[in-house]
Amino acid sequence: MPHPAPGHGRLEDHRFLTGQGLYTANLQRFGMAHLAVVRSPHAHADIISINVDHAKRFPGVLLVMTGPDWTAAGYGDLQNTSQIPSDPPLVRPPRPVLARDRVRHQGEPVAFVVAKTRVAATDAAEAIAIDYAPLPSVVTPEDAVKENAIQIWDDAPGNICALFSAGDWEKATANINASTHILEFTCDNHRVSALPLETRAAIGEYDRNSDSLLLTASTQGVHTIKNGLLPVFNISKEKLHVAAEDVGGGFGAKNFVYPEWAMVLAAAKKLNIPVRWIGDRSEDVTSGAHGRAVKTYARLGLDAEGHFTGLAAELVADIGGHLSTGAPGSGTVSVTRSIHGIYDIPAVAMKAQAVFTNTAPVDAYRGAGKPEGNYMMERLVDEAARQFGFDPIDLRRKNAIQTFPYKTPLGFDIDIGRFKENIEDAVKIAHRNDFKTRRQESAERGRLRGQGFACFLESARGAPSEAAALSFSDDGMIEIRVGTESNGQGHETTFKRLTADRLGVEIEVIRYIQADTRETTMGNGHGGARSMHMGGTAIYHTIESALEKGRAVASQLLQANPETIFFRSGDFIAGDGRAVSLFDVASAAKQSEFGFESGLDSSWHWDNAPITWPAGCHVAEVEIDPETGMVELLSYNAVDDYGTLLDRQLTEGQVQGGLAQGIGQALSERIVYDKNGQCLSATLMDYAPPYAASIPNLEVHFESTISEANPLGVKGSGQAGAIAASQTVMNAVVDALTSAGAQPIDMPATPEKVWLALRDAK
Repeated sequence: MPHPAPGHGRLEDHRFLTGQGLYTANLQRFGMAHLAVVRSPHAHADIISINVDHAKRFPGVLLVMTGPDWTAAGYGDLQNTSQIPSDPPLVRPPRPVLARDRVRHQGEPVAFVVAKTRVAATDAAEAIAIDYAPLPSVVTPEDAVKENAIQIWDDAPGNICALFSAGDWEKATANINASTHILEFTCDNHRVSALPLETRAAIGEYDRNSDSLLLTASTQGVHTIKNGLLPVFNISKEKLHVAAEDVGGGFGAKNFVYPEWAMVLAAAKKLNIPVRWIGDRSEDVTSGAHGRAVKTYARLGLDAEGHFTGLAAELVADIGGHLSTGAPGSGTVSVTRSIHGIYDIPAVAMKAQAVFTNTAPVDAYRGAGKPEGNYMMERLVDEAARQFGFDPIDLRRKNAIQTFPYKTPLGFDIDIGRFKENIEDAVKIAHRNDFKTRRQESAERGRLRGQGFACFLESARGAPSEAAALSFSDDGMIEIRVGTESNGQGHETTFKRLTADRLGVEIEVIRYIQADTRETTMGNGHGGARSMHMGGTAIYHTIESALEKGRAVASQLLQANPETIFFRSGDFIAGDGRAVSLFDVASAAKQSEFGFESGLDSSWHWDNAPITWPAGCHVAEVEIDPETGMVELLSYNAVDDYGTLLDRQLTEGQVQGGLAQGIGQALSERIVYDKNGQCLSATLMDYAPPYAASIPNLEVHFESTISEANPLGVKGSGQAGAIAASQTVMNAVVDALTSAGAQPIDMPATPEKVWLALRDAK
């Protein structure tokens, strides 16, 4: 079992800090052309005609393609792969790569141009004349499900894509109705953009000799992308390869198959030259997959002492105008694992409807369902305390799950945790007993001070299958191949160290290979905080398999009983102390007399892996300027349980990055559409992520219980910060507002919204 490590810096950092990173925009291919996309300015419109004659005559233009051209070439539509239990069944309308007869959201691709330069392609794209017949649009789920609302898809009456339910609704409702206290609450986990530092980008290439395609893209799941593109081109799997170099952030949004991936491949095959597309920031915001967009109506029951008796929630998930690759999972089934948070609630039930609107598609974003469930639960706890006269910390202590293993009302098994202990530690770290003094000091400066606590529970695993392989190359290197993929987390560091430590070799002899379908047999990429749990476990078992073969070989080389052979610090050692090195054993194992066709080379694959359950308690303090409504985040502390820490520094960095995204959603980030479906927040002048000066030191304190879901004892940490921060900050904001007599507000707590709440309280 690995021991917690302090962390020694990322191996990737040198190339990143010295400008040697290889992102898609850095890559050069001989003779490469450039692609520009023509996008709909309308949220809903029929396409009457498209005239490309003028564009084709622009200097440097090599290809122009429209929806009818795409169909004539024999290419298909993008596929939705979600397996959402729905009654009636999930509606899967076609998602064309290029719109054919109608567009259903602003930014939807209608045509593309390929030219010798990016400027030439952009200029020619602007010359394409498209005649639209605008149609009325519907941009909110509430309006979309109204009687006589505009129908976005004929196959989806009432604009309903899916109806999902979980739990015993009758029992939960009966428990609530019999409760001493009943809280009814509405909250909105509004639509946001993942906003990776690197926008989506891709290069398509065609090899005429093998009649095969290669997509190099800014993506976090090459096998998922490959499998999604195969039916588009109706080709066998050996005819398509997908690879990724360095990726500047993904956060879930780069897990999906986008129209542009298909466009560059089709263009490359048509022209027999490499073709690249690089999205600008506005394209990425208006046409990439958005996150969250779930509104919840919840009822919580409490007895006279404050014990939770039942929870019933109805969710409305906005999924946009097209069904993205994994949608509508994050707003429906994914919520079930965390809707109850860390609390022991006898009866829990939920209903969710996924609704089409004339907006960009919505899919999984960092946390994917867990932020939505945890935000609702933690806001419920604070509001119940406020309305019914309980202390919010006491309510959390009283209802926290304390006996493990624990089966949730919705059927999930939580193996271990320290939920109540996390709360106690957070209270001490936050100096809660001294908060009144700090509040008074703020008041003397004309400020309102608030303190907010919130817990979180995550189900970390993502896709339940993963694989790894290990091989000894002829140049003396040990190669590890993994199906999980880094998009900034530091996998190269953690996986190489894990391998080097177990094999007792220098880290410099480890060659790390990922994100290439030619080099890895399978993999589910990164998503669901799964990489160390799933990929690390696959590496662990692959190494053990190689060492088991090695013991058999070493026993013959040393003429010793195999049962007396043990491995330590890079050597196989017999009971009498004689030893042979790992590399000598690996070299010998390639000889046929040892019976191993591929020497010590090994692989391992697992399916139906269990879930790990990271959890924590966070606390934030804010100050509000009543004159302007500005919210200042003064401090943020987290007490988190991620099991064994293989690299404390990298874990802390992952958590802090997620915290920044959750804080951004709580205070400023929001995708906004007007009534006509025009995105009003498509640039960084209008979409407001947090900036460094607005975020204090994010203090993360680790307290671990060791998971038995994997031999490493780890739990996922990549999503936790984004799952926890929004409700923590909002509880602090609401605490400050209600101390001045104002009513609670929902996020984002923008200055205008805060100022109006205080004005109305006067």
